[in-house]
Amino acid sequence: MANLKSAKTRVKRNQKREVINATRLNAVRTAVKKTRAAIAKKDAEAAQKAFKQAESSLARAKNKRTIKANTAARLVSKLAKALKAIAGK
Repeated sequence: MANLKSAKTRVKRNQKREVINATRLNAVRTAVKKTRAAIAKKDAEAAQKAFKQAESSLARAKNKRTIKANTAARLVSKLAKALKAIAGK
């Protein structure tokens, strides 16, 4: 256990941030899964709505530095490409 007061404070803060980051990451994963499921069903309208939600949660996680910027960009790009493929049909 930490001995210094500042170290004890950091331990508490890190535990709080860990919970927040885990929650945010879980929301991102869920949104991406919903988008992929809608794309797999070839439901363009539902996929579009899910994509919008996923893009939003990815951007928020990126801005809060829960995930890296390149990871967020890559996921958005892949989802957009898949969405475009089913929207064209």
